[in-house]
Amino acid sequence: MGKLRWELKTSGKTMKKNMLGIAVLVLALAAGCCSTAARVARGEFVALAEAVPDAILEPRYYSTYNFVGERIDGYEEPCALLTKEAASALKAASDDCVRRGYRLKIYDAYRPQRAVAHFVRWASDVGDTRMKPYFYRDLDKSVLFERGYIAEKSGHSRGSTVDLTLFDMKTGKEVDMGGTFDRFGLESHPDYKGATKEQYANRMLLREIMLAHGFKPLAEEWWHFTLANEPYPDTYFDFPVR
Repeated sequence: MGKLRWELKTSGKTMKKNMLGIAVLVLALAAGCCSTAARVARGEFVALAEAVPDAILEPRYYSTYNFVGERIDGYEEPCALLTKEAASALKAASDDCVRRGYRLKIYDAYRPQRAVAHFVRWASDVGDTRMKPYFYRDLDKSVLFERGYIAEKSGHSRGSTVDLTLFDMKTGKEVDMGGTFDRFGLESHPDYKGATKEQYANRMLLREIMLAHGFKPLAEEWWHFTLANEPYPDTYFDFPVR
């Protein structure tokens, strides 16, 4: 929200200006809240904690453990949202996983456009490499744009894309995929040749389950899936995650 500065020893004109600014800010926040509430109330978007109760949520962009190293703009609460159509398909995928002894673990779902803009600003600041050892240790940050790791638009903002992995209920651990979520590099490609047979099999199991329930994969990221018949293919939403 930022800091609201009160100038007590000012002219009446300055005070009036400050009050007007505060009123505009309050109205803007209320509009954003109503926008989110309206979409949820109409059933366009649903909270995954309710729609897919067996899934484990680990919203990375609400935390500081992500490739930027700070909470991302637009992630106002530690929750995950999807369109009702995508959530329904994900529930079916989750039920399939449970029957096989797994649970889905979700890192990201709907992503506001303002979050994508935050990524773009971060990528432009080539001096900020605090998370390089964890997410892009083999890449120079200056190539992230040209290689497509960072872009000005994301399918996540259309509301039907999800980033996830498998959680083994028997071992109580994430399944070994041979690489971490959001790692920039060839090792994140689903068919990465450097993966072990077990890691490759785990990636293909996740892929098989998601494809069976109406999602399509991304060639560069083993964790990324989009509902094939997404309801808003040309709309990039920007209401906050809350």
